[in-house]
Amino acid sequence: MSLNQEEPIILVTNDDGITAPGIRNLIEAVRGLGKIVVVAPDKPQSGMGHAITIGQPLRLYQVEMFEGIESWQCSGTPVDCVKLAVDKILHRKPDLCVSGINHGANHSINVIYSGTMSAAVEAAIEGIPSIGFSLLDYSIEADFTASRFYARKIVEQMMQHPPGKNVVLNVNIPAVPLDIINGVKICRQAHAKYQESFIQREDPHGRKYFWLTGEFQNFDTGEDCDVWALDNNYISMVPVQYDLTNYQLKNQIEKDWKF
Repeated sequence: MSLNQEEPIILVTNDDGITAPGIRNLIEAVRGLGKIVVVAPDKPQSGMGHAITIGQPLRLYQVEMFEGIESWQCSGTPVDCVKLAVDKILHRKPDLCVSGINHGANHSINVIYSGTMSAAVEAAIEGIPSIGFSLLDYSIEADFTASRFYARKIVEQMMQHPPGKNVVLNVNIPAVPLDIINGVKICRQAHAKYQESFIQREDPHGRKYFWLTGEFQNFDTGEDCDVWALDNNYISMVPVQYDLTNYQLKNQIEKDWKF
């Protein structure tokens, strides 16, 4: 994968924090495939999307957490971690960035809000092929056996058949045993969203506060989307992009609108 004969460098990050079980399992999944360097948030950063830290200092500390692996924790967001890794730790772009393994789904519209996926997208913006991995299990006791197995297979495929520098893949793994998974399905992002509302409550001082809640709604019946794949015990893999241009609408406006 690397343009030279040196051992490829794999950057590992996440949004659940450097102490999360998911990142430890991702490290084990890719161990031996290259030189692994970990740069991850020092605390959970779920739902941060593509946020970056401005107006306050960023802290970066080397830690000893994973045997034989250079590891750093950062006070900032997942995107901050990727930026700092390239500029201040590696002093070059890694050959691959992997993010996760996230505790919880990042299918459909979740990709917009996900810190896991935003770290991967930031890497792709920098010309680094990247993959975000998520397991559909929020439990701290989640079983990552199938995730480790398939994460390694997918990373090996990307390294053997590199699809390009600005590529980012969104991989979601159903929370079922390895022998129940039907394989990997290349999908599109489902048309689905959360129907959200805010619960109003009062704190002990009588002051109002609000708590976001919501129910996931899938409007997509296609068997080629990620939600369908996951519901049917497939691993979903969606190639995503950071170019948000609606080209069909662009062409329509150019044709129909008059100024």
